[in-house]
Parts: sequence; C-alpha cells; structure tokens
Amino acid sequence: MPRKILVAVAWPYVNGEPHLGHIAGMVVPADIFARYHRIVGNEVAMVSGSDMHGTPTALKAAEEGVSPEVVATRYHEIWSKALADMSFAYDLYTHTHTDRHIEVSQELFLGLQENGHLTEATQSMPFSETEQRFLSDRFVEGTCPHCGHDSARGDQCDNCGRTLDPIDLIDIRSKQDGSTPVFKDTTHLMLKLGDFQEQLEEWVSGKDEWRANVRNQTLGMLHEGLHDRAMTRDIDWGVPVPVEGYESKRIYVWFEAVIGYLSATRAWAEQQGKPDTWKKWWVEPDGESYYFQGKDNVAFHTIILPSILLGNGGLNLPTEVVANEYLTFGGADFSKSTGHAVWVPDFLTRYEADPLRYYLASIMPETSDSEFTWEGFHAANNNELVATFGNFVHRVLTITTRNFENAVPTPGELGEDDQEALDACDTALKEVSNAIDARRFRDGLRTAMRLARHGNQYIDSKEPWKVVKTDKEAAGTALWVGLNIIATLRTVFYPFMPTTADKIHGMLFTESNTLTDGWDRRVIVAGAPIEKPTPLFRKLDDSIIEEENARLTGE
Repeated sequence: MPRKILVAVAWPYVNGEPHLGHIAGMVVPADIFARYHRIVGNEVAMVSGSDMHGTPTALKAAEEGVSPEVVATRYHEIWSKALADMSFAYDLYTHTHTDRHIEVSQELFLGLQENGHLTEATQSMPFSETEQRFLSDRFVEGTCPHCGHDSARGDQCDNCGRTLDPIDLIDIRSKQDGSTPVFKDTTHLMLKLGDFQEQLEEWVSGKDEWRANVRNQTLGMLHEGLHDRAMTRDIDWGVPVPVEGYESKRIYVWFEAVIGYLSATRAWAEQQGKPDTWKKWWVEPDGESYYFQGKDNVAFHTIILPSILLGNGGLNLPTEVVANEYLTFGGADFSKSTGHAVWVPDFLTRYEADPLRYYLASIMPETSDSEFTWEGFHAANNNELVATFGNFVHRVLTITTRNFENAVPTPGELGEDDQEALDACDTALKEVSNAIDARRFRDGLRTAMRLARHGNQYIDSKEPWKVVKTDKEAAGTALWVGLNIIATLRTVFYPFMPTTADKIHGMLFTESNTLTDGWDRRVIVAGAPIEKPTPLFRKLDDSIIEEENARLTGE
C-alpha cells in the first residue's frame, strides 16, 4: 500500500536572491526525500512558495521606494527559476499573494474565531514618530531578553529561536532609521495558544524519533507556558483580516505563511483537476507530512501551525519537523543583507547543479552547523565525483562498448567475488533507503558513494581491459557485473543527483526512465545495446578556489 507523503518546504522571504544557505538547509533535504518516496512508489506532494508578505520584503521595498508587490514579484521570479535550475522537483512552487492562498488563510482564521480560539486585546506596540506608523516584527530590532543577542527582531530571536513580541525587546530601535519608537496602544485579535498547551505537550512528548534540537526547543517553550499571540498587524501589505472593524489591518504574516502548505496543496490538487486530492495528506488518518526548515523556524511549525490546525479541527498535525542547523561560509552565517553569500543564480553560471547538490548533501548541517568552502566543493567534485564515481562509470562503459560491439556482454558462471559485488548493490539499495526514509541524508549519500568505491575495487581486481585479450568470457562477466553496479548507482544517486542518474540511464537503457524503473535493482540483460559513455562530471581546475575566494572579497 503506497504511503501518502507531503513534503512541505519552508517559504522563503523574497527580498533578495537565493544563496546556498537557503537551499542547503531546506530544499536539498526536501528534494532528496521527495524524489526517494516517488521512486519507491509512494504518493508524494512537494509544495512551497515565496512568502510575499514578509516584513523583509516590505523593508526592501521601502529602501527602493517601490511597492512591496514590485519587490516580491521580482524576486519570486528569480527564486522560481533558480529552484528549477537546481532540478528541485516541486509539484507546486507558488506564492502567498494568490487568491487561493488568501481565501484559505481567511478560512482558517475565521475557523479559529468561530471555535473560540481568538480573543480581542489591546497591545502596546512600537510606533515611529518619525514615520508616523506602527512598526511590526522586523521593522524593529533590539536585545533579546532571553539570551542577550543584540540583533533580535520583533518577531523572534535567531540566536536562541524564541518567538518574541516587540515589547519584549531591550533597547528597541527602528530598523529604518535607528530611532527609538514610542509604545502606543492598538487593538489586535490574539490566538489563545494556551488553549492547546496540553494537546501540544502530549503530542511532542511522544515524538521520540524527532531530531533532538527540534524536540528539545519545542518542549522548552511548552514548559515555560504558552501565551496569547497577536494574529493581526497594523500594516497595509498582506492578507486582509476578514473581521469587521479590522479593515485597516492585515493577518500576521507568520500565521498565513504556515497556512501556505495547505493552500498550496489545495491549489495543486485543483490544477490536477482533482480538487479533493489534498485530503489524502491533510485529512485522511494515514497521511504523513514532513516540514523542512531551518532551526530558526522551529517554533512556527511545532507550536503555531499545530495550534492553527488543532483550532480548526480535522487536519493532520506534522509527522515531523525536519529542521537543520545553519550552513556557514567563511566562519560566518550566509547573509542577504551584508552580501556575505554564494548566490545560487551566479553559481549556476559557472558550475552544474548536480555537483553542488552532492556537496551540499555531503556537508548537510543535520545536527550541527557546517561550513561551505570552495576547497571542499573542489575536492568533492574532483576526488569523489570525477575520480571515483565518474571514473568507474566511464571506464566500464568504455571497455564494454569497445570490445563487445556496443552491447551488454553475456556473463559466464559467476564466482564468489562477482556475487559479492551484486550483493553490495542490494545492500546499498536497502541501506540508502533506510537512511533517506529516516531523514539521515548524509548517511545515505555516504552509502551510495561506498558502492561506487566497491565498483572500482572490483574492476581493478578483475582487470577486464587485460583479460579481454585472453579470456573474453571472463572479461565479459566482470563487465556485466560492473554494468549492474552502474545501474544500481543510477538508482541510489537519483534522489541526490537526478540529472546524473538520468544521464546514466540514457547510456544503459533505451526505454523507461530512472523514476519509473523504481527502487529495485534492475538486472542488465545480455545483448542489450548500450551507448558509448560521455563524462558525467567536469574536472575543475585548481585555480577556481583562489578565483572564487577573490570574487567574494572583490580582489
């Protein structure tokens, strides 16, 4: 029975181009997971989109003197292209300024109100006397009262992950002009998070399989006790509040952004001509949902989103929130604002996507921060992809096509080492499968590359390039085994490097494709035609390390 897997990827703010830190933490693992579940035959929906209403976008628009919609639309298009160029297989990548998203957000907002989970309250919020307006969320910053981080924002602290309200900040200041705002009273609709305290505690306490950082951070917030949180803001850019008297306000962006997973799934189902299909993942009890995030977004997916879902009733809670740590660069976080980053569109003008996917997966910050370096990328490309994986595939296919008339040789009787090599294929399929399904992506990648090393060792021991001159059947047997290893490598690397897997498929098979072949080991048929190989990867010159490091510093 196929499983129903929803892959929900974090919604990026579209106030700048995507950098490697964005995709390493959320999209690379999500895409690996989605592609794996598709190839094993499960029903998958991978959805996300651009967060058009985030305050970073409004800040960028203010800097440029244009409307937030102009900025959001521009960068949404850039993000959409970059994600497609990386071969990320979204079923739908949309944005939060669609009619469908607005409708679903308002529907759930009213559902909470009707079920008694919203209350009206007067809050003291920062007001800029220089700009004559309220400043919400990221329009203010200050010192976090919990950890002392001096650049906490009005909605959360990225250093300790706590959600905040502007009034919590010490030494609060305007992000725009550095002035100190005054606090004035304003009326908002509040989500009564305390209504869900016991349900959330019971739910999270049973999630022993969750990553420790996610579970511990969530339990820590629950043990401190949940408080009412404003679900509306004094701004004019966002989803209108569907309540009389609130026409000048908008729904809090983090409320409607997390609803985007539901609105996107519903929009995708409608595009397929099957408008009720979304219920497979959101309503049916065996639906599974996995939310891929950075560690700074945990609370919104383990506290706020589940509260919204519980408050409306009849909707599935997350199966797991898969939050990664940070990918750093040059000893510091990637940053849009400072320009300290490797930008995805720029990267792809000089290098291919699959080697980047491979390297980012190999250093994925699953349990601790990890560092991107050009030295590391160069070594991964040349030493692992070119010298190990690509070399094995190229020489087996070259020797075979040259000596067996572009066809698969007929194997003789298999010896113990031949069978051991085929057994290694089955082992790799099983172990990579287990690792990816358990969200241990680095382990899965290491296992896949181990099979490539085994293939090289096997071919080195058999020396078919020599043996073919004296014992063609023995050489043919070794090459047949080698081709079987290549076919398996195509499969186990498909979630990580789909373009490479499809290149291999095209050299080995004349029909079907990698995805439709499934996760089972496909046995190579004697006499079947095969193509002369083309290099899978391009060797990088040593000079790129110095060139790329200089590019960052502008030297």
